[in-house]
Amino acid sequence: MNKRNEIEEMIRTLRAELFQARTPGGMWKGQLSSSAISTSVAIFALHLIDEERYAPHIRKGVEWLKNTMQNNGSWGDSMESPSNLTATLLSYACLYATDGAPSQTKEYLSVRFGGTTDQDIIKGVLAYYGKDLTFSAPILVMCALAGVIRSWKEIPQLPFELSVLPQRLFRFLQLPVVSYAIPALIAVGIMRYRKGKKGIDSLIREAFIGRSLKVLLKLQPAHGGFLEAAPLTAFVAMCMTGAGYRQHAVTQRAAGFLTDTIREDGSWPIDTNLSSWVTSLSIRALGDDIEDKQALANCIKRNAFASRHPFTGAREGGWGWTDLPGAAPDADDTSGSLVALHILLNGAYCPEVEKGIEWLLALQNRDGGMPTFCKGWGKLPFDRSCADISAHALLAMQLWMDKLPEVLQKRCKNSVQRMLQWMQKSQAEDGSWTPLWFGDQHAKDERSPVYGTSMVVEYLAISEDALAREMREKGLKYILSVQNADGGWGGAKGVPSKVTLTSRALSALASYLIPETERGAMEQAFEYLRRKYEAGQLFEAEPIGLYFARLWYSERLYNLTFALNALKKVQTVID
Repeated sequence: MNKRNEIEEMIRTLRAELFQARTPGGMWKGQLSSSAISTSVAIFALHLIDEERYAPHIRKGVEWLKNTMQNNGSWGDSMESPSNLTATLLSYACLYATDGAPSQTKEYLSVRFGGTTDQDIIKGVLAYYGKDLTFSAPILVMCALAGVIRSWKEIPQLPFELSVLPQRLFRFLQLPVVSYAIPALIAVGIMRYRKGKKGIDSLIREAFIGRSLKVLLKLQPAHGGFLEAAPLTAFVAMCMTGAGYRQHAVTQRAAGFLTDTIREDGSWPIDTNLSSWVTSLSIRALGDDIEDKQALANCIKRNAFASRHPFTGAREGGWGWTDLPGAAPDADDTSGSLVALHILLNGAYCPEVEKGIEWLLALQNRDGGMPTFCKGWGKLPFDRSCADISAHALLAMQLWMDKLPEVLQKRCKNSVQRMLQWMQKSQAEDGSWTPLWFGDQHAKDERSPVYGTSMVVEYLAISEDALAREMREKGLKYILSVQNADGGWGGAKGVPSKVTLTSRALSALASYLIPETERGAMEQAFEYLRRKYEAGQLFEAEPIGLYFARLWYSERLYNLTFALNALKKVQTVID
């Protein structure tokens, strides 16, 4: 079989797999990996709320944790992940309170922290997460509620009172949590206040509790799940219970969400699903192979937020990562939905496109880059401008540019120039960009410049701007320079190859007519994927996704959509 036939055979197989994964409603749902972090915090929250009522859920979850513990007493974020400090500490705290913690887990933590005293644990967790208290404060509060930490004194306090201020002011307040973690700011802050030493400001702080709880209730979706995420929802629920609000509507709704989202095996995923995101990825990979384009376009249109979002304060017009009520609009999913609509509507303009473009323009930071959720929250990493998200927004704007009204078109052209200038400043000397939301657990610093660079280079293929050409040429050179001997790519130079990252790098290369002298790199990458395909390893889970404060997950459709996207691009350029 020649190379072209091999490519066509793989494309047929992957295309059939992807269509089979589509739900009857038209969208793709995918499947996120089960998470030790989600499972441990959900079990513990239910244990605190009502140990007897939720005994079956607690028992199943505990068994899952015990069955997935690694030989050294540790856990990774997902079952495919290496040992992880956070996952292990939270699983230890959960079992300590509910079933008795394994001695080998305590030994593992003692080595990692240099001991297991309160001071050792608190110092170690705060050092790991730095100034970002989004996750470190809830971790330490859970450890204290479980009895692993006995003193509350050194656990950071969070200014829950600030939640009552108008959302538009949050970005000026230098909050110690990221923009999407206001529920944690409130619940953890109140819990920590209840356990702390009361000072001269106690009467003032006490007076703000009721108002802050009203804000928290307003932020909670009707089904109870904050951001569709078990960790955030469970942290809020356990803190509400610990602070004396067991029967509060927020707590009871959160418990309902947790019991509704437990899996058959007793575990919880890091989020309910990424349906909007994986649907956009699927549409991009399939392209014109989709028959019911209009029906699918209508699904996507319906998922655009029609009003200002209560959680982040973002204006209407954006898209979130899922079609479920706990989502919040973000730049990557909004751009992905706009690109998908361009494919499905064959470039026919519609009001949803205009509102989506307006949403992106309103989000752009003063530095020219695109953040994920909220404009101007630049203090903590997950709120800063990001190169691959910026390039994705650029792609969406460029695709629709000719169809936009004249005034909006001018604004987009200005926005694109600002994005290009920011991306040039953020490009490393070696030509790479590092993404926020994807990494490689096997890299020394867990970062994945291969993913970030590949996405930027692929998205910039649409631009004829001289600055874009200069940046993508440097990016291509970086990608070629870090290819492994087996033809694949890991997240960085010398990191073991992965299907997901090889597919992304190959998509970037195949987006250009690279010189004949460099075509060999593309062919070697295809051979890597072909070997994985023939060995039945193409769909093996690879945790490359990041969530709150560097929590890892894998998604079943990443391998499939990434590989199909790459192969269809290669099909157009390979001999």
